[in-house]
Amino acid sequence: MSLQRREFITVLGGVAEWPLAAHAQQRERMRRIGALMNVTSDDPESSLRVAAFSQGLQELGWSVGRNVRIDWRWAGADRERARTYAAELVALAPEVVLTSGLGVRPMLQATRTVPIVFAGLNDPVGAGVVRSLARPGGNITGFALGEYGFSTKWLELLTQIEPRLARVAVIRDPLGTGGPGYLGALQGVAPSLRVELNPIDATNANEIESAVTEFARQPNGGVIVPSSTAANLHRELILSLAARQRLPAVYPTRSYVEKGGLISYGPIQADSFRLAAGYVDRILKGEKPADLPVQVPTKYELVINLKTARALDLTVPLTLQARAEEVIE
Repeated sequence: MSLQRREFITVLGGVAEWPLAAHAQQRERMRRIGALMNVTSDDPESSLRVAAFSQGLQELGWSVGRNVRIDWRWAGADRERARTYAAELVALAPEVVLTSGLGVRPMLQATRTVPIVFAGLNDPVGAGVVRSLARPGGNITGFALGEYGFSTKWLELLTQIEPRLARVAVIRDPLGTGGPGYLGALQGVAPSLRVELNPIDATNANEIESAVTEFARQPNGGVIVPSSTAANLHRELILSLAARQRLPAVYPTRSYVEKGGLISYGPIQADSFRLAAGYVDRILKGEKPADLPVQVPTKYELVINLKTARALDLTVPLTLQARAEEVIE
């Protein structure tokens, strides 16, 4: 057989096989996921969340553009925008919706039938989002931020780094589900540590700046920033105020410390988005949110910025550094 004839038969065979392969690909059903986030698209947390969720899906056989489509909406701290986006997503007829923070209530208001998976939510039972952790009921389940009790570690960490600490401002979101819970847990241990707590509502930038500046007029102060949508929105302002007023501060996630914050302690939030992919996978395969228990974090990370500590003339104990998952020089 001539070389030209062999090449012709090879090409002809490829042409014959191509429609079969293409038809098989066409048969694979494209599934649709909605996603409503409580951060903006340019927030440092957003890329971490997208990467973690996408990786989790990929590990389970889902590939964006091949067999799954994700419609992302970024509401930031704008509650009205979150309600608008929630309605938009429901109109797109997703098979399941991923959400977090202030996106949860708008999604529940928009639909009681589309399955919802939340990643990173304060006290879902106390907020009335689910009936119980073990049996959430309804059309929603997910991954909570953890028990409020872990927040007492924030106060303990501050007293270890600054033994003279006597006063702590707690920057809370008055409209968020976690504000009262975190403050209540901190109030339970503050007397034993001889620390006075001063709650500051993170309603807008001017109020935060005014309150923190006034707080810093007295000596031996520090700051605790619990996890909230409002804190994320004002992250840069809070960090600059802590540096300008020379206030030792503890934050809920490493993103603050990577931007110059002193110390952070809390669950790894990106993990909840990776794990949420597992629940999304199970729902796409037929399981119901009501049958999937709400899970809480089992791993927390401590991150310390020694450069910031030196700028504040603070010495971080070596024992504390040894416990940290990361020490930024």
